[in-house]
Amino acid sequence: MKKQKLKVGDLLQLNPKTTRNKALAGCFMVVTDPKSFGAMGYIPSIGESGDNGGLAFYRAEWKEFELVGEAEWISG
Repeated sequence: MKKQKLKVGDLLQLNPKTTRNKALAGCFMVVTDPKSFGAMGYIPSIGESGDNGGLAFYRAEWKEFELVGEAEWISG
């Protein structure tokens, strides 16, 4: 993605070809902190047995993602 203005709550998708952490390839990330290098944010994970999942935090560089929209709900 080309450098542009991001805001808290923007929804990014991590590019499977350029994402450094291949375990997160293709995942959607919610921006919590726009940065000059790209963004910091989280990837929600599913829970099990009816329990909530956790949040996987990640620092994504511009080359690792595309902007796909805006999150309706943001985890605290």
